Amino acid sequence: MTTLISRDELAAAIAADAVTVLDTLGGEYYAQQHLPGAVALVRADVDAQAPALLPDRDAAIVTYCSNPACPNSGQVADRLTALGYTDVRKYREGIQDWVEAGLPVETA
Repeated sequence: MTTLISRDELAAAIAADAVTVLDTLGGEYYAQQHLPGAVALVRADVDAQAPALLPDRDAAIVTYCSNPACPNSGQVADRLTALGYTDVRKYREGIQDWVEAGLPVETA
């Protein structure tokens, strides 16, 4: 099971530029809003795109999707771990929690 990260921990990591954040919703959802600096990576593209997007397999990575009911972030995190990434965490509460807390988002 993927280790979880809290909203406050994630916000601090983003502010410190100490994490790569992956939006696992992709497409139109990513274009409408995403966490600051987030990169879109959906499950179907992990194997093909991860080596180029995430060359350092020991770097801190956080996946998120819409909310706790969304399986995307866990699926991407599990696949990255299977590919040998060593520091993958999941922001289970997702962008819904982030927005409800009044934190900033970006658009594509």
